[in-house]
Amino acid sequence: MRSSKSRSRSKSNRNNNRSAGNIINRVFDSSGPEGKVRGTPQQIIDKYNQLARDSQLSNDRVATENFQQHAEHYLRLLSEAQKEMEARREQQEKENRERQAERDRERAQRQEREAAAGGGGEQPNLDDPASQAQPEVIEAEAGESSLVETPEDGGKPKRSRRSPKPRSKKPDESVAAPEETEQPAAE
Repeated sequence: MRSSKSRSRSKSNRNNNRSAGNIINRVFDSSGPEGKVRGTPQQIIDKYNQLARDSQLSNDRVATENFQQHAEHYLRLLSEAQKEMEARREQQEKENRERQAERDRERAQRQEREAAAGGGGEQPNLDDPASQAQPEVIEAEAGESSLVETPEDGGKPKRSRRSPKPRSKKPDESVAAPEETEQPAAE
């Protein structure tokens, strides 16, 4: 049987590890004077403020104060969570700026080393694919196929399609008499 001390300790540890983002979106069940109010902290604040306005209109000062105190509790909870989120966001932005500055310094040092090793000549930008060495293109001879043999081909290279050669005209069509050509009739 576990002791109640270990259970209470672990329960308190869970409460301390809540994240701010979880509080803002978390759904709470608030047991107020008029029953349970359920929703996110912002929704509960709005509900208690509405209940406080209604009780104020009915001249019930005690209920008005009670609803305002409940709304204030969730307002503090929400504002604390938002402060934590803002602090976390600023910390992440600071870390991102530091990482970017470190990358910039490393890039500058690498470029200086490359410039010193290259003898002072301008070095190509390694990030730019246009400045990198390109493979040579070997053109095929007129009778050769430029395709590569693959196992699927069965060892036979496929021939590239060529445009058909123009057919030679028959000898009687090639020489036409000038009077045989039709001319449009002029009106």
